[in-house]
Amino acid sequence: MPELPEVETVMRGLSSRMDGRVLAEVEVRRPDLRWPLPDRMAERLTGRRILGLRRRAKYILVDLDDGTSWMIHLGMSGRMLISDGPKSPLETHDHVVFRTDDGTWVKFNDARRFGMMDLWPTQEVERHKLLKGIGPEPLGNAFNGPALESALAGKYTPIKAALLDQKVVAGVGNIYACEALHRAGIAPRRLALNVWGGRAERLADAVKTVLTEAIAAGGSSLRDHRQVSGELGYFQHTFRVYDREGEGCPTPECGGTVKRLVQSGRSTFYCPRCQR
Repeated sequence: MPELPEVETVMRGLSSRMDGRVLAEVEVRRPDLRWPLPDRMAERLTGRRILGLRRRAKYILVDLDDGTSWMIHLGMSGRMLISDGPKSPLETHDHVVFRTDDGTWVKFNDARRFGMMDLWPTQEVERHKLLKGIGPEPLGNAFNGPALESALAGKYTPIKAALLDQKVVAGVGNIYACEALHRAGIAPRRLALNVWGGRAERLADAVKTVLTEAIAAGGSSLRDHRQVSGELGYFQHTFRVYDREGEGCPTPECGGTVKRLVQSGRSTFYCPRCQR
């Protein structure tokens, strides 16, 4: 599933072409994705001016001039692809297609249909059932060592699982949790309540650094992720531990070997020598 860097990359790509534009034509080609699409979605979107785009956790929010926000989640395999000129032939999994008033075409393609879309009042969007209770944005000022320490207090779950809890921090998924824990030198099995003080500071800094670098690289393309141009992301070429089982740890003078374990049904990659 796309994580924060992939969603941020897509949002920025859309914003560069859609911000301030009018949705001149909208086609909804099926009634549902993961859940039913909003009633009359095409009609409600057509003619609306886009005031701005933003991201909250793993959701893209398109704010419209009628006080509505168009919520978009890419799911497991969703892609937003931009093209210019005449409308290109549609593919089987192009489920929502729209054109802005400058002739830009955007297609939402989702082979597995785990994505979602909804329309919600902008002033109340943070209270939407899918956004309510989500933790701080990791790249914002509200996320730092003390804030992370407070969120982890009393949690007897492994720190890796805690980082995936969207109530602790928004948008972090499996890949970037592994990478951040390695950079912070923290073992994925360490209990969350034992990550405090300097460890919490290192981990918060590592989360920010990893996410920032991944966004600059266009995200990670392991299977489905594409930027809006169709180009791959490139951060996967700089993974330190994720999907590198059996390879040498890149930490200088460590000499360890990257291992893999399964936590809550997901693969965790780490170095048992330099992560404590």
